[in-house]
Amino acid sequence: MPLLSAQQVDEFRRDGVILLRGVFGDWIEQLRHGVEINMQDPGPFGRDYVATDRSGRFFGDYCNWNRIEEYRRFMFDSPAAEIAADLMQSESVRIFHEHVLVKEPGTDKITPWHHDQPYYCVDGRQVCSMWIPLDPVGIETCPEFVAGSHDWGRWFLPRKFSGIDYDHDDARLEPMPDIDAQREEYDIRSWSLEPGDAIAFHFMTIHGAPSNMSATQRRRGFAARWLGDDAVYAQRSGETSPPFPGLDQRLRPGDPMDAEEFPLVYQK
Repeated sequence: MPLLSAQQVDEFRRDGVILLRGVFGDWIEQLRHGVEINMQDPGPFGRDYVATDRSGRFFGDYCNWNRIEEYRRFMFDSPAAEIAADLMQSESVRIFHEHVLVKEPGTDKITPWHHDQPYYCVDGRQVCSMWIPLDPVGIETCPEFVAGSHDWGRWFLPRKFSGIDYDHDDARLEPMPDIDAQREEYDIRSWSLEPGDAIAFHFMTIHGAPSNMSATQRRRGFAARWLGDDAVYAQRSGETSPPFPGLDQRLRPGDPMDAEEFPLVYQK
């Protein structure tokens, strides 16, 4: 039996973003524990985005599901992959990667507007991310999403969270519009969230996130990213994030994402 209604699936297809209330309540403590392990022992891609002379801490890391058991259990055993299958209307679901982003209290660093697929070594439309708050998130610190932007047919230059564009040589990539200067022109979605909620969004949906200027409230977010039936390997004109070292020796452009990095976790 589908975990989502037909109306929810239609909303995701139309808007490229949907709020799912309370779907992962049973998994929050486990993910919190995994994030603390991750922050104490970052992987090779872990980094802090806030300079030491700035306030707060903005920690990020990804591709640790195969070494942090709490992440592995969530990716394989939670209902997330089945929910992704419903949203993507896909018969199969593979892990792409997980991504942890933590803004500690007093962090004035914003996350710049971007969409994810230009960063990734993936082409295809059956793709989905789920951003899961591990702390209560007020609307003033919630990530923001431009509804419908996944269907604009435009690809924007990937941007480092430091605010610098990646060096790509691809004629279809264009600078990101100044969303904040024209907010009234866009359908921008954000919500007050509780642990266990999730925001599901398409890899092409434009999003960003405010600072966390709370004096006491952490903003720990765990993102699970999924690949569906039509996802294939893509070579970009510059750096990809995550980099997946050596993948280009095993996959050619247009190949299905059938590699050990992307295990099949759900099949209808």
